[in-house]
Amino acid sequence: MPSSRRRHGLARALLLSAGSLLILQAYFALRIAVWSVLPVHDTAFMRAEQLRMLRTGDSVPWRHDWTGYDRISPWLKRSVVASEDATFLTNPGVDWKAMREAWIRDHTRRVERDHRIVGGSTITQQLAKNLFLSPERSYVRKAQELVITGMLELLLDKRRILEMYLNSVEWGDGVYGAQAAARQYFHVPAARLTRLQAARLAVMLPAPRVFQRHLYGPYIDRRTYTIAARAEQAQVPR
Repeated sequence: MPSSRRRHGLARALLLSAGSLLILQAYFALRIAVWSVLPVHDTAFMRAEQLRMLRTGDSVPWRHDWTGYDRISPWLKRSVVASEDATFLTNPGVDWKAMREAWIRDHTRRVERDHRIVGGSTITQQLAKNLFLSPERSYVRKAQELVITGMLELLLDKRRILEMYLNSVEWGDGVYGAQAAARQYFHVPAARLTRLQAARLAVMLPAPRVFQRHLYGPYIDRRTYTIAARAEQAQVPR
């Protein structure tokens, strides 16, 4: 009898866990459906940063203004795609080849010794993480990221995904979205960013807080001209 009760308890716990997981996925899908027509005013990443600032007592001004897709410079769209996800228009939300290559690089002795992580995430994956997940790295979090990525690709078109990404991605401490970044660094609206300005913002994305303090320099200048050249051929949603 005790063994039977233990099995029954285990089965009940598994059912509760599965039910909770399904409810969580339904919540994610519902939020994405709402965001298909409404602006994204906050994300899990933004909330985590606000909490961090409260804990550390940082008094960094908060900048985030939703800007419609047509009011964002075409050069910024092209530059971000060229820098972050060259196959954005054609991939299903995940670039498996890039992920495999990133995993291999991240697990070489040299990279492990230097404590550097190489990313292989698409724009859709980055958006999934920013919208709902914590910045901590784990296989469980990565699996959830892939599920949310699938939801985004199923419920939204590429234009909306890129619009949401450009309006929610971090561009420095307290700076979120294209409009805030354009005004913070170049004192113009997002619609008026030039080709080189847009390329410089795109180069910042992998490490925005680092480049916030070093917006100009040999490395970022070289990368800016490289991305500006690639942007000419980058394909983005109309």
